[in-house]
Amino acid sequence: MRPPGLGGHLWLLLPPLLLAGLSAAPQSFSPSLRSWSGAPCRLSRTESERRCLAPGQAPGSALCHGRGRCDCGVCICHVTEPGTYFGPLCECHEWVCETYDGDTCAGHGTCDCGKCKCDLGWSGDACQYPTNCNLTKKKSNQMCKNSQDIVCSNAGTCHCGRCKCDDSDGNGLVYGKFCECDDRECIDDETEEICGGHGKCYCGNCYCEAGWHGDKCEFQCDITPWESKQKCTSPDGKICSNRGTCVCGECSCHDVDPTGDWGDIHGDTCECDERDCSSVYDRYSDDFCSGHGQCNCGRCDCKAGWYGKTCEHPRSCPLSAEESFRKCQGGSALPCSGRGRCECGKCTCYPPGDRRVYGKTCHGTCSCGRCVCEQGWFGELCQHPRKCNMTEEQSKSLCESADGILCSGKGSCHCGKCICSAEEWYISGEFCDCDDRDCDKHDGLICTGNGICSCGNCECWDGWNGNACEIWLGTEYP
Repeated sequence: MRPPGLGGHLWLLLPPLLLAGLSAAPQSFSPSLRSWSGAPCRLSRTESERRCLAPGQAPGSALCHGRGRCDCGVCICHVTEPGTYFGPLCECHEWVCETYDGDTCAGHGTCDCGKCKCDLGWSGDACQYPTNCNLTKKKSNQMCKNSQDIVCSNAGTCHCGRCKCDDSDGNGLVYGKFCECDDRECIDDETEEICGGHGKCYCGNCYCEAGWHGDKCEFQCDITPWESKQKCTSPDGKICSNRGTCVCGECSCHDVDPTGDWGDIHGDTCECDERDCSSVYDRYSDDFCSGHGQCNCGRCDCKAGWYGKTCEHPRSCPLSAEESFRKCQGGSALPCSGRGRCECGKCTCYPPGDRRVYGKTCHGTCSCGRCVCEQGWFGELCQHPRKCNMTEEQSKSLCESADGILCSGKGSCHCGKCICSAEEWYISGEFCDCDDRDCDKHDGLICTGNGICSCGNCECWDGWNGNACEIWLGTEYP
């Protein structure tokens, strides 16, 4: 019977043309046993499937290695999957060869259909072991130590500076340069499946499919993935405001420090960020809104008498916020030249040692970390005027601390302000009542050297955070 639409002469020419076309096909290509496209297969279903199975595979096994479909005894490999499947039975994949330290076949071999062919002098599944080792045992073990100085993470043995991970079960669940990854942690105790069969395991951690959650993806959500995504979408259209993880329609918000439990980021969709309530964020302090307001979902509700984004501006000030800003700005683009705090048109400068200190707005200039005061001013920060317009009695009344002692007995009083003893460098505070030795240390340094101590609390430089200024939050590490 002729294929419809073909004349008699053309039908006679078809076999030579077909053979010519097939001679140009790659050797791994096997033509389908059909007369033409759309024609019925001339093989039985059993024979067709047999040809799509690898030798030794039992009937009923995955055809074409599960990477393609069987078309009349010929495997048509998937092309939509990541990478490229190839081979007569789709048995090859260019990414399945073993890697070592990030390199396929350790850089000492070539990947051939899923197996490493090692260069001369190298062996192993990933060609990671040299045939001849010229290292001492001590040097070899040193190269096999992980970041905790444990040889092969106690999950393997060291061979010439390279770890050979335990694989008694033959499933390769322990891996990594230092055998640091153990996917046995992902096995569900009840089902004995990796991540309960509902996720992928990477280095001992389960990453669950949509609709499943739990350490081993053992729990199923009672809502659809679409409903879950809808519930976790914040007003700006982002999942958990890009500050959390969506689990079954509920957002688990990230904190600045994963070890902390302060909950500075919160809300049904993590839309609230308490850090917006502080001009300089300190996760260890509750002093939001400049101490003059309440932080509600990242916005300051100021107390009576204060206003501004962080409640920094007193209403008692005769100046408007714009006027105050201009007076503190001077010739700089920033108020107080970016080296102090502006309140009602006046700058309170950062202390010496802070790189932001200097400029005329601080009644002096900074030279080598010390203030050189303008005429009429003195003090470590040039904060004391030489002329005083109050009586000695008035001055002393302003210098008495809560216990009635003048400057806490650790300083002298000048024009209503305490000047703390220079001999005791660690004494500070409005009434010389603070001991800066109480500031937190990290690596043996007060405020880690990334801030200054003020009345027992670290005031961190720009970009640094933490109780001891030990956390870097800037965009580029200094």
